[in-house]
Amino acid sequence: LLKEKKNGFSRMKCPKCGFEQISKGVECQKCGIIFSKYLQLKDKPQKTPSPIDKTAISTDLWQFVNDLLFYVKPETNPLILAGRCLFLVIILVWSCKFIFTPMKSLYAMDSFWHLVNLPFHEAGHLIFRPFGRFMTSLGGSLGQLLMPLVCLIVFLIKTRDTFAAAFALWWFGQNFLDLAPYINDARSLTLPLLGGNTGRTSPYGFHDWEFILKEMGWIKHDHSLAHFAHTLGCVLMIFALVWGGYILYKQYRNRNSTG
Repeated sequence: LLKEKKNGFSRMKCPKCGFEQISKGVECQKCGIIFSKYLQLKDKPQKTPSPIDKTAISTDLWQFVNDLLFYVKPETNPLILAGRCLFLVIILVWSCKFIFTPMKSLYAMDSFWHLVNLPFHEAGHLIFRPFGRFMTSLGGSLGQLLMPLVCLIVFLIKTRDTFAAAFALWWFGQNFLDLAPYINDARSLTLPLLGGNTGRTSPYGFHDWEFILKEMGWIKHDHSLAHFAHTLGCVLMIFALVWGGYILYKQYRNRNSTG
C-alpha cells in the first residue's frame, strides 16, 4: 500500500481504486475491498490454465463410440455366430423386398412385420391419450417408433449386444416404411384401416395422419412427407445391415483367435 503524510495524518491510497483515505481503515471507503484479503489474492501466484488437448478429446470420443457401437465379447460361440449369419442373410433378402418395392404397393403394410408393429401402434394411442387429442393421434406412430428405440438402448447399454442393437435399428427403420403409406393416404383416404373402414367412411380424426397434418396445416405435404419417411427408413435399414455385418465379422475374427 502506498502511504504518505498529509496534514499530520498517515494516509494511504487504495491499491485497487486509488482512493486516498486514512491508513487505519481495514477496508476501502469507496470500493469496499478488504485490504488484507485483496493483497493476499494479489500476491498469490496465478495458475496458468493448461491448454486443451483436442487430439486427446477426439481420441476419447472415438473410443467411447467404438466401445458403444462395435463392442463384441472376447469369445464367440460358433453355433450362435452361424445362426446370426443366417438370420442376417434372411433380413438382407427381406430388406431388398421392402426397399425396392414401390411404396404405393402397400407391401410394408401387408407384410408379417406390420402385424408386429400394430400392437405397439395401438398401445401408443392409449399411452399418449392423457396429452390431448393431437398427441393421441400422433401417439400411435410414436408408439411403434419408440419400441425399437427402447430395445436399441437396452441392447447397447444394458445387455451389451451390438448385433441385437443393429437389428433394433433395422426394426426402427422398417417402421418408417410401415408408416409411409399411411401418411401418403392423408388426403385420398382410401387405405383400409383397422376395423375395415377407410378414412372416407370414418369420422374425422379416425385416420391419424389426416387429423395430424390438417391440424398442423401440412395436409398438402402428405406425399412429400411419406416419401421422406420411406427414404429415411431405407437408409436406416441399410445402415443397420452394414452395422450388423461388421459385428459378425468382428465375432468371426474372435472365433479364429480363440480357436
